[in-house]
Amino acid sequence: EQFGKAGRTDLVVKEKAELDLLSMYLPQQMSEPELLAAVDAAIAEAGVAGPQAIGKVMALLKPRIAGRADMSQASALVKQRLS
Repeated sequence: EQFGKAGRTDLVVKEKAELDLLSMYLPQQMSEPELLAAVDAAIAEAGVAGPQAIGKVMALLKPRIAGRADMSQASALVKQRLS
């Protein structure tokens, strides 16, 4: 982004190529519907309700989505579902 602002398109192209190459080796990120389904499944498995159960649900959810989803987004979805 900074190279683009500075008008260095040669460096932008180089950085994008590196990003594309590295992203091939990263795990596929979960889509929002997949993440919602995982959150709902963890809540159902835990059999809990209310915001006091966020920790229990996150403990079940974390190993299932680690590396494939943003944990802060998952936590926000759990809070939203339990509220």
